[in-house]
Order: sequence, then structure tokens, then C-alpha cells
Amino acid sequence: MTTPAPKTKAVDAPEVAAYWVERRRYLDRIRKVPEIRQRFWREVAIYLLRRLLWSFGFFPIFLAFWIPFVMASFNPVVMASNLIPLLEEFVNSNPEVQATTISTLLTSWASVGFFFLVFDFVLTPFKSPYEYEADVYMRSWEQLNHDQLPDKV
Repeated sequence: MTTPAPKTKAVDAPEVAAYWVERRRYLDRIRKVPEIRQRFWREVAIYLLRRLLWSFGFFPIFLAFWIPFVMASFNPVVMASNLIPLLEEFVNSNPEVQATTISTLLTSWASVGFFFLVFDFVLTPFKSPYEYEADVYMRSWEQLNHDQLPDKV
């Protein structure tokens, strides 16, 4: 014999739809507020600047120093003694070799930066102030309309 599944309260579509209609209506209303629009664009600029600085500033520079430091067994004297002949060779080389070396370093820096930029955008998505304001508003809206909403909206 099979036992019947426990009965759960069915979610009425009009109640759920009312929540999303009110949320869309509120988002349309606050998109017209100049202060929130200004805050949105400021937060977009800060988000992009932060992602670019982390991806092209911190990570490539960190890796450029960390990998030789690890290869030198965390001994700065060994690292310096390994790097000094390379730097002397670079300085004493002709301009064509120097240009190729600098081009290679810039290409590697950009490729590491773009690699981290892609994953940074995926791992830390942008949080819109419009969505935050709508979440706050909808929490209060749920409190006011609690008796009309199903349990899991």
C-alpha cells in the first residue's frame, strides 16, 4: 500500500502575481527618482573601477612577485641573486630585444588581467541599488499584505 503524500497549501497564482506586479510597478516608479539614478551610476562606476583595479592591478602584480618568491624558496636574497643577472642582460641588450621583452611582459600582464576580470565579473555580480530598494519595499509590502499572501512568497 502506498501512503498519500502530505498535503501542502497550493500557491495561488494571483497572489504570487500580485507580488511581482507590485515589485515591477515599484521598480518603474523608483527608476524615475534622480537621486537613486545618480546612486546607480555611481555604484556602476565604482563596481567597474574596483573590478578593473583588482584584475589588472593586484593579481598580475601579485603573481609577478609571488611566483619568483616561491621559486626562490621564500628567500629574498636568492630571488635577488637570480633576478640581477636577468636585469643586467636586459639593460645590456639591444633596443629590439628590449622592446620584445617589454611587449611580452605587457601581453602577459593583460592576459592575466583579462583572465581574472572575466572570473571577477562572474564571481562578484553587480548589486543594483534599484534591486536593494525594491527588496526593502517588498519586505514592508509583504508585512502589510501578509494575510493575503501564501506562506512561501
